[in-house]
Amino acid sequence: MRGPALDEDLLAGVRDVSPLLLGVAPFALVAGIATVDAGLGLAEAVGMSVIVFAGASQLAALELLGENAPLAVVVGTAVVINLRMLMYSASIAPHFAEYGRRLRAGLAYLLTDQAYALSVAEFDENPDRSRWRYYLGAAASLWIVWQVGTVAGVVLGAGVPDAWGLTFAVPLVFLALLVPAMKDRPTTVAGGAGGAVAVVAAVLPLNLGLLVGALCGIAAGLVTEVTAS
Repeated sequence: MRGPALDEDLLAGVRDVSPLLLGVAPFALVAGIATVDAGLGLAEAVGMSVIVFAGASQLAALELLGENAPLAVVVGTAVVINLRMLMYSASIAPHFAEYGRRLRAGLAYLLTDQAYALSVAEFDENPDRSRWRYYLGAAASLWIVWQVGTVAGVVLGAGVPDAWGLTFAVPLVFLALLVPAMKDRPTTVAGGAGGAVAVVAAVLPLNLGLLVGALCGIAAGLVTEVTAS
């Protein structure tokens, strides 16, 4: 009886993430093209996507590599951009606390913005879900599409015309995650404040504007929730 239920949870994760894959695929294609522009080959592109598996930091790192920036700057920039994963992991960790260390390590590797947002929302609405199966269904689907899209971008290279506007798909993916999550006043204030601060702080070096915006959004949401209670 339990096996089919677990399979349903896995498939539910795949189903729920499927609409977002339409935006992730062009994002991955752009990352692959950026790899070619930076002078890297297929092996380096695949290695970077498999090891790093983080779209925003990959694009930033590739841009810096193309400008012959020092390796320390490239790595530091990628780390700073991915600092938001600390917040994600701390938030989702209680849902995985009952699982073994090896399983949690594997789930942590697959952590992305999309997998986090979908899973946390689903766990709150359906506490009876097999949490790791649902998360795996969503996160592994994202991983597969990202790897395939990156390889496609490398193979196609600069042959993809700018008129296709592939980079426009990136903000659309995050908007699709953000809007459903703004369910009440604190989350709406957090989203609005975080986005506004991130735009203003975009001039900061090392893409620190993203982290500053996230921290300000969290603070604004907490203040709103405390004052309303």
